[in-house]
Amino acid sequence: MSRLYLVAFFIFGSSFVFGQNNLPKYLDFAKKQYDKGDYYYALMYYEKALVIDSNTVDILWNYAETLRAYKDYRKAETYYAKVYDKEAGKLYPASLLNLGLMQKQNGKYAEAIETFKLAKKKYFKDKKSYLYLKSKRELESTIWATSAIIDSEDGDFDRLPETVNTVNSEFGHGIFNGELIFSSLRADSINITEEVYSPEYSTSLYRSRKNEVSFESSERIKSLFIEKLSTGNGTFSLDGSRYYFSLCSEENFQYRCKIMVAQYRNGDWYALDSLGSVINEAGSNTTMPCIAKLDGQETLIFASDRAESEGGLDLFYSAITNGNQYKKARSLKSANSLDNEVTPWWDDKNQRLYFSSSWHDGFGGHDIFYIEYDGRFGQPINIGQPFNSPANDLYYFRDADTSYFTSNRLGVMFSKNPTCCSDIFSFKPPKIIIPPTPDETLADLNKRLPVTLYFHNDIPNPRSWETTTKLNYITSYDEYTAMLDTYKKEYSKGLTGTRGNEAEEDIEDFFLQYVDKGVTDLELFRTLLMKELERGAKINITVKGFASPLAKTDYNVNLTKRRIASLVNYMREYDNGIFVPYLDGTAENGGKVIFSEVPFGEYTANQLTSDNPNDVQNSVYSRAAAIERKIEIQSVSYLESDTAFALVTAQPMIDVGTVKHGEVIKRSFEVTNDSDVEITFKSARIPCDCTTTELPKTKLAPGEKMTVEMKIDSKELMDFFVKSIYLGIEGSDEELRLYISGTIVKEL
Repeated sequence: MSRLYLVAFFIFGSSFVFGQNNLPKYLDFAKKQYDKGDYYYALMYYEKALVIDSNTVDILWNYAETLRAYKDYRKAETYYAKVYDKEAGKLYPASLLNLGLMQKQNGKYAEAIETFKLAKKKYFKDKKSYLYLKSKRELESTIWATSAIIDSEDGDFDRLPETVNTVNSEFGHGIFNGELIFSSLRADSINITEEVYSPEYSTSLYRSRKNEVSFESSERIKSLFIEKLSTGNGTFSLDGSRYYFSLCSEENFQYRCKIMVAQYRNGDWYALDSLGSVINEAGSNTTMPCIAKLDGQETLIFASDRAESEGGLDLFYSAITNGNQYKKARSLKSANSLDNEVTPWWDDKNQRLYFSSSWHDGFGGHDIFYIEYDGRFGQPINIGQPFNSPANDLYYFRDADTSYFTSNRLGVMFSKNPTCCSDIFSFKPPKIIIPPTPDETLADLNKRLPVTLYFHNDIPNPRSWETTTKLNYITSYDEYTAMLDTYKKEYSKGLTGTRGNEAEEDIEDFFLQYVDKGVTDLELFRTLLMKELERGAKINITVKGFASPLAKTDYNVNLTKRRIASLVNYMREYDNGIFVPYLDGTAENGGKVIFSEVPFGEYTANQLTSDNPNDVQNSVYSRAAAIERKIEIQSVSYLESDTAFALVTAQPMIDVGTVKHGEVIKRSFEVTNDSDVEITFKSARIPCDCTTTELPKTKLAPGEKMTVEMKIDSKELMDFFVKSIYLGIEGSDEELRLYISGTIVKEL
């Protein structure tokens, strides 16, 4: 038990009774413990205060903040919601943002998305503020997470044993000469029934021998222990003769760290010294050293909040010469953000820098990312699940084929709060990779569906009746997103004040939640598709097209065909044509992919959407119109054969315009056997009782044509309609769809 707590107990214990007179004492003591980082005891006294007064928003806010610091995300979500319900962000503007962050860290992505959208609208008056920028970033990040979730992992995922992990917090740093070196937040005498963060608890470096089975009992590295200070974040020089680590003290209840170096020889450390001011800049927090070899040069990478930092801790790097001289540190700009970037680890084999951040696209709090290095650092890439979770995931490193990382996700050791503390986990890929069955393969691909891609009005190739295009979808997407400011301006035209700003935020959220997400989904689907094609799979992808009702139906059919063609063009051009052999049927392994087009036009469009070409605010630039202009990858199936479907028609759709209610509509379609063998028809499939047809023939010779009449009784129909018949042939699961559209009116 903390000595500080005992002193406080004797001072106040005899007088702490439930009553209003004691409320200030509880709150004062809780605040002091919070400032000292003793969140466990701060919570105890905020809870005593809440028994007396559970309605004052100040108490609820401080309790929510303490729960968040204690990493009790579930309770913190509840109390941030209580705060926002009472004060709507007027007293504590961050209450809404923090509510969304807790929802995200509890894995409630759908709720978090709505909260972050509301937060953006709440903070729009200052678009340069952290609250607005963070809300927007988290909205993008959470939308990304909904696409990137996987249902299972292949490999062995384990929490390291109790010889390493405890109910306190452990942080892994690396394995050197068969020993795991890590740091742990422990008191000298651990009470397993309490989670205490007090001056008696400090972080120290430990080591545990890795044997053939597991990890042996850990011991503190005495040579690196410094009384009343914390040590951690250790890394060795390239030649193994020097050991860099963090040494931290408390200043005004905040950790202040600098990087130290020790000599290492024969399994022991000695001659501890501090790096100079080039690295440990005066007044800055400098920590988490990592050694890399960049372009043949030994380099120190570290985290610091020095003046050049964009916000919080950023990553910096400095070339080392002669083992003790350091060049001026440079910011690793492609990784850094307004939030913290921490725990760097260099993968020399793959020339990658791993680190953790709470800003880039992620699943929760801190996620693990890597950036490629090829003479310059690339952009952050989330390493995905199972390494990342809704909790905080940090300190990634790898030894042989096993990856290690630190997390406070559900499943850690704890005594009271299931996400209070961090443990070290390992992940090892399976020794024997069992290929998925065909059903499993299709299930994985179909779980990523639908992939929905959006377009600007009449794009691609505006005012064209062509059914194909040379445009690549990503080109269309880039041009579309570049029009965001135009959309915001046009959609908010005539609106002032809050209504105008809300209209702008609404259309921006559409681009984030739908247009950008479509590209993310496409990239994930594309990766899975390539894996299956590389196995020799023959795959049919069904793509449906939609459009807003601004143009005539027959024009929109051709427009949606062009949009589907732009997707196929994207697949052809991606990665220097890697999909081309599969699209052309020339892949050596027999793999093949075809796209089956179903150009729906506006047949499922919201008929309340404006179709007035003079009302571009609503017919072009509104969210309601924009959400209709899309194509969807809706299903994936295996090709039953390599031959094309035999039955074709030049005009699968007829738009009859306006017809009188109760009229019987009759139209004819000409269909052709486009194969070199005779075909036999199945019975026509007719979804609606209002529709009838009769096939004049049961067989068609190669190249032979026949006329199929379709009748629709409109007495049961209202407003806009689309009715179909489906023609199938023996030996194939594919069908030819013939359809009629129109609009019913009571009187002409």
